[in-house]
Amino acid sequence: MPTVSVIMGIYNCADTLPISIKSIIDQTYTDWELILCDDFSTDDTLSIAEKFANLHSNIVLIKNEKNRGLAYSLNQCLQIARGKYVARADADDICLPTRFQIQVDFLNKNPKYQVVGSSVILYDETGDKNIRKMTEIPDKYDLAKSVPFIHPTIMMYKETYNILGGYTVSKRTRRGQDADLWYRFYAAGFKGFNIQQPLCKYHESLNDYKKRNFKVRYMGMKTKFIGFRRLNLPIKYYIFVFKPLVSAIIPNRVMYFYHKRLKGKKYD
Repeated sequence: MPTVSVIMGIYNCADTLPISIKSIIDQTYTDWELILCDDFSTDDTLSIAEKFANLHSNIVLIKNEKNRGLAYSLNQCLQIARGKYVARADADDICLPTRFQIQVDFLNKNPKYQVVGSSVILYDETGDKNIRKMTEIPDKYDLAKSVPFIHPTIMMYKETYNILGGYTVSKRTRRGQDADLWYRFYAAGFKGFNIQQPLCKYHESLNDYKKRNFKVRYMGMKTKFIGFRRLNLPIKYYIFVFKPLVSAIIPNRVMYFYHKRLKGKKYD
C-alpha cells in the first residue's frame, strides 16, 4: 500500500503531460502511486499516458467514456486511491524533486493540519517567471477573498477527502472545483498550512485567463455565495461574492499582467 496517492485528471495535454509525469517519477520520495484519469481526450494524451502506465507498475490509468470535467475525473481517481495521503498534480505543472518528501514529513509531524500546500514558481512557454507566495496558515476569512491553496500543490489525508465526499460535480464546479472544496473543508473545522518554499512550477499563461469567461465567473460567484453561507461569514465579507464578476469585465491581458507581474516576487 503506497503512502501517497497522486491523482491527476488529464485532457488534451499531450504537449505537457510527459514532463509532468516525469517530475513525479523523479521524486526523492518513492512510496507513491500515480492515478491518471483521461477525460475523453481527442489528441495523443491517452496514448502517452498508456506508455507510462505500461512502463511503471505504480502508474494506474483509467478512462472516462465521455468528457465529464475535472471534478468527476478526480473523484474517479479517489475511488481507487490507496494511500494515507492524496497529492494533487496537474498535467501542465511540474513537481520539484523534494515536494513529496517535504509534504509527507510535514503531515507526519503536524497532525493538527489535514492539508499542506506550498508556494509556486510561475512559468510559461518562455521560462520561469515569478514566485507566488501563499498565506502560511490561511483561515476561512482568507478564503472569502481568494483561494487559500494552489490546487496542484496540495497533499491531503485520504480520510479527509472521504469525510468531505470528494469534489462536487455540477455545472457550477465545472471550473473552480477547488474553491468549493475549501468552503466545505473549513466548514468541517479542518485546518491547512502552506509551506513557503515553492515545491512546484505552476503553468500560467494568457490562454489560461481566456478560459475564464463570463459564464465561468458567474458560476464562481454562485459558489462563493453558497460557501459564504456555509461558513456563516459576517455580512461585511459578502462584497467579495461579486469579485468574479468584477474580474470578468477586466480585460484578460490586464488580469494576466496583474497576477503574474505584480502579485509575485521575481524568481532568480
